[in-house]
Amino acid sequence: MRLALLVTAGVLIITAAGLAAYYFILPHAALRVTTGAPGTAAHRFVAAFAATTIAQHPRVQIRMVEVADLAASAKAIENHAVDLAIIRSDAVIPANGETIAILRRDVFAVVTPAKTAIDKIPSLVDRTIGIPQGPLQSYNEHALDTVLSYYNIQPSSVKRVFLPMAEIGHALADKRIAAMLAIGPMGPGEVVDVVAAVKAATKSSPKILGIDEADAINKQFPGFESIDVPAGAFRGRPAIPDDTVSTLAVTYRFVAPNTMLDIVAGAIAQSLFTAKAKLMQSTPLAAQIEAPDPDDKNPVLPVHPGVAAYLNNGQQSFFDEFQSYFYMGGLALSTLGSLAAVVVGRLNRRKSQEELSRIDRLIGLADQALRARRLPEIEALEEELNGIVGWFVKNGGGGDGSAFSVAIAHARYAIDKQRTTILRETTNEAKPKNAALWPEAKADPSPQETLDAPHESSNVAAEALNS
Repeated sequence: MRLALLVTAGVLIITAAGLAAYYFILPHAALRVTTGAPGTAAHRFVAAFAATTIAQHPRVQIRMVEVADLAASAKAIENHAVDLAIIRSDAVIPANGETIAILRRDVFAVVTPAKTAIDKIPSLVDRTIGIPQGPLQSYNEHALDTVLSYYNIQPSSVKRVFLPMAEIGHALADKRIAAMLAIGPMGPGEVVDVVAAVKAATKSSPKILGIDEADAINKQFPGFESIDVPAGAFRGRPAIPDDTVSTLAVTYRFVAPNTMLDIVAGAIAQSLFTAKAKLMQSTPLAAQIEAPDPDDKNPVLPVHPGVAAYLNNGQQSFFDEFQSYFYMGGLALSTLGSLAAVVVGRLNRRKSQEELSRIDRLIGLADQALRARRLPEIEALEEELNGIVGWFVKNGGGGDGSAFSVAIAHARYAIDKQRTTILRETTNEAKPKNAALWPEAKADPSPQETLDAPHESSNVAAEALNS
């Protein structure tokens, strides 16, 4: 049994390494994104996002992964089956999910007739509330139960019925319901439709029930947010509500697993926010896209560090200058990290601290190399890299040879790339504006000859690793 597990782990690791090499070599990268069934709002939005992203960045592929519901979307993130998913903040939350962007903010609105004794949430006890029928009805019902629990109200004490929009008026007229619960955006959507149905049935302007305890509910249930709904948010004439109302809201978010590299997460956020205007031409839902607060400490779906860095530091030149390397390499390493996390979780393998620290150092070497501006810095980093390669060979490949191989290749690539950049910049600075007056010289080796030397050492290291 143990041998079978080790063989399985080896196959998975080799597959992961092959996948990483695949993404390094081929001139494209892929993002797997969850979506609802064709025709749904989520499907239309992701389709527009895919078309806009591919138009801007032809090397990027968007693979739409259809899921049954929000719970399946969350599970796909937890299982590392996708790179992005649409998650609702008060529904099923992936334990490893982090926010890339807020796609929509929906108001929790209890809509009542103008003449009613219902003036606060506890007034719903022993009454019946209607909920619009649809794919989200079970999630909306669960949201109601969560709010009731804050007031220590048993869900069974507030009856509920699911109604199509066309039956809301009849249900109110027949006294089958006392109010309606709608969860939707401030603008066209479910709340506006419910308000119109109640107004038509009662021949008077409905009310939106205020929740004065919204801030306290937010602290107890972080999936909800406190929100102030301005006058006229759901109907302009007459204004509904007729004054600002404090209530709750839930958010729909683009969420990535926490194993996604910061540079990849930041690039996705940048692409999404800069393409908002074009997305709005395809779907009106894009008008509600907003950046998360980088300082938000909410424990539910925290902001991804890469997105926070992008928002704090401003515009990045990711796609324009380093798309070929960072995006494909970063996504490959993210995929490798996800697969490695699955293997570690299932087999409970223990790696020595020394091995992990050397792998971390290799990644650090790559980061330092890309920030280096002088050749002596590059040479020092390469000397340290050769020392780690020597340790790796002497110790028989370490506990996870594939991980070391990928990390070494990653560091070597970064060093060679930055050396090329520095040499090119040095040559451009040394060359005078009038090239015809610059005498040719062959005393120093050419940049290409200089670059060939590190590759020879990397070939020796590669032969040692393969042996």
